[in-house]
Amino acid sequence: MRSPVLALSAALLALSTVATAPASAQKYDSTSPVCKTNYRWGGEDTDCGYISLEQCRAVASGLPAMCFNNPYYAGPSIDRQRAPARRKRAPY
Repeated sequence: MRSPVLALSAALLALSTVATAPASAQKYDSTSPVCKTNYRWGGEDTDCGYISLEQCRAVASGLPAMCFNNPYYAGPSIDRQRAPARRKRAPY
């Protein structure tokens, strides 16, 4: 009687461990404004490493792929934004 209970307990523990595994990463990278989806037999993958649609289209040319604006693009990071221009003093 004890053996089936232990086996069932072990199976439930293993199942709960798999069920609580972390989710996969987000499909879209929020640091690039343009993404490309590559279509292939058995699935697709998305690559968000492009700074313009033109750049992406040049890479995707002739391939079963599609370029689009990244819906999760967060904009440039604060350290990459331009500092406000300083006013020059008029010479006296």
